[in-house]
Amino acid sequence: MKFPFTKAMLILSAAALTWNCSDSSSGSDPVELSSSSAAAPVLDPNATIVAPSPVGNIYSDLSVRDEAGNVVGTFDPNTTYITLNDGSVIDLNGNVISAPTSSSSEIVAPTSSASVDPMSSAILPTSSAAVEVSSSSINITPVDPNSGFKDISEYPVAAYKNISGNGTRGWNTRYWDACKPHCSWIAKGEEGKTDTTTQESYEKGMTTARNCNINDVEVPTFTLSHDVQQYWIGYEGTTSACESSAGAKGVFTCTDMAPIAVNDTLSYAYVAGPGSSTTCGKCFHLQYDGSFNDESSSNKPKETHKALKGKHIVVMTSNIGHDVKDGQFDLMVPGGGPGIFNALNIQVNGQNIEWGAQYGGFLTYCQGKLGYDASLEAYQSCVKTMCDDAFGNAGLPNLLRGCHWFADWYMAADNPTYQWEEVECPQYLLDHYLTTINTKKSNNYAWHTDWSTYKQGDELETLNCTDKGCECPDDMRAKGACK
Repeated sequence: MKFPFTKAMLILSAAALTWNCSDSSSGSDPVELSSSSAAAPVLDPNATIVAPSPVGNIYSDLSVRDEAGNVVGTFDPNTTYITLNDGSVIDLNGNVISAPTSSSSEIVAPTSSASVDPMSSAILPTSSAAVEVSSSSINITPVDPNSGFKDISEYPVAAYKNISGNGTRGWNTRYWDACKPHCSWIAKGEEGKTDTTTQESYEKGMTTARNCNINDVEVPTFTLSHDVQQYWIGYEGTTSACESSAGAKGVFTCTDMAPIAVNDTLSYAYVAGPGSSTTCGKCFHLQYDGSFNDESSSNKPKETHKALKGKHIVVMTSNIGHDVKDGQFDLMVPGGGPGIFNALNIQVNGQNIEWGAQYGGFLTYCQGKLGYDASLEAYQSCVKTMCDDAFGNAGLPNLLRGCHWFADWYMAADNPTYQWEEVECPQYLLDHYLTTINTKKSNNYAWHTDWSTYKQGDELETLNCTDKGCECPDDMRAKGACK
């Protein structure tokens, strides 16, 4: 069952949710809820419809009403369940989660495989604060960005040796601009990009990095050109949201490329590497040494750098930074600052968000507020507050997870230094990097100027093409998909 959204979008603060049934199974136990789990809102006569549900429409005051306008239940955005008037609880696919508490306390297991997995790698916010529902505060549809992926705990973990003092030193900077990854573009042998000369070279170059639309749904990294003709065929990369002509209609970094902790001493992340020495799809093992790039006799390592010492991180190059120097890896961290471009402000369009410094993001803002010699705990608290304010109600839990990771695992360290070596890529990083759509160096996918409406499970439109050119039906020509 599919539930198309209206223009007003619902903000969920505590669930990564698909609005249609998926094939992934969490294997989690259902959550017991009482009839009081979703407090009845004050009925607002001016409330607007923000989403359909199996029993009626969900309104912006969190009431659920039938076609006649009668209140039949209430929606709890923290669980994404609906409590009906009789006390029973259902999910958004219509599956019974619990029977009425007045008659039975027995929990009925959901029949759908789309139940929420509390152990998902998309860590959910723990706050129970009221959730804002607004047609103007955000323009995304909550989805499950990890659908089809295993939980990180199911992946094997390699043993990484101690490389402290091996002589190959570098340092991290940080950013998150949300733009289409550099490694999502295609080229024939151009430096840093995937080589599409042959299918073999395409696969050897790690194909292309996944990209997603504004709703965090994976879309093609490249399609047929917008001006393919009967006697000509060509390809174009899907347009980045950072291009002024695209904006919300373009494509973004998939949010599950935010950093994630494997355990207390190992994490995975994606980076922009220097174009002079790295290419797309390579992985590197870094071990932090407790110092930072600007260390001097008068500028000693901070408490944050010392707390990070000895930890390991494996990073994968998904972007190429032509201003990134050899040995430097520009870490992709939500809240790390947009840098030159900024599609994050398009994807997360909340009210009065403080995005911090353009270069350095939340931590740089906190340093300006607290000074450069504040305690580890003070920096962590400041950064996490900014994380919550920016991403807590954004419906994109991976961004919140990655932002908190920076404070909790990475110890809010500013430009820390490390020893590094090239290694084989962990399967987790490969799975979240490799496109699942553009597995071949050619395709018949039609060009689209607007990817914002594409939903999980939708079929991609194609054209009938040969190696000489493509047919262009009138309906596709009207959409600008061909000439």
